[in-house]
Amino acid sequence: MQVSINVNGEQRSHEVEDRALLVQYLRDDCELTGTNIGCDTTSCGACTVLLDGESVKSCTVLAAQAEGHDVTTIEGLADGEQLHPMQRAFQKNHGLQCGYCTPGMVMASVSLVEENPTPSEADVRSGLEGNLCRCTGYHNIVQAVLDAAKEKQGAAE
Repeated sequence: MQVSINVNGEQRSHEVEDRALLVQYLRDDCELTGTNIGCDTTSCGACTVLLDGESVKSCTVLAAQAEGHDVTTIEGLADGEQLHPMQRAFQKNHGLQCGYCTPGMVMASVSLVEENPTPSEADVRSGLEGNLCRCTGYHNIVQAVLDAAKEKQGAAE
């Protein structure tokens, strides 16, 4: 079947199998490999992207279900060379180690701060519990999200 999806602000159309997952579409057809496949069972969150601004695990969405929608991947967050505030906060706070979970963690964090602009530490920990990191103790990730939220609040004032 033919799907047409707005990916990172660019209209993309490809022929896909009916059962193709959004994560496969993004990686294989769009060649956007920042979205990682970690488990294929919705357990890890490495494949998290924004679908119409809401974080979703792209291993649970068929490419056909994203037809006509907007998808943002980690590659679509930066504005040219200017990193997104969440990406800068992860970099500043060293909210990563091996980096495998980082794209999904960043995408989930962007959605979290959009939904709750002033999260507490408990809010961040709860909001990210669907995204697993096997390397860190989450402390730096939580700090990164809190810093990005504060930066966003400062920019809004």
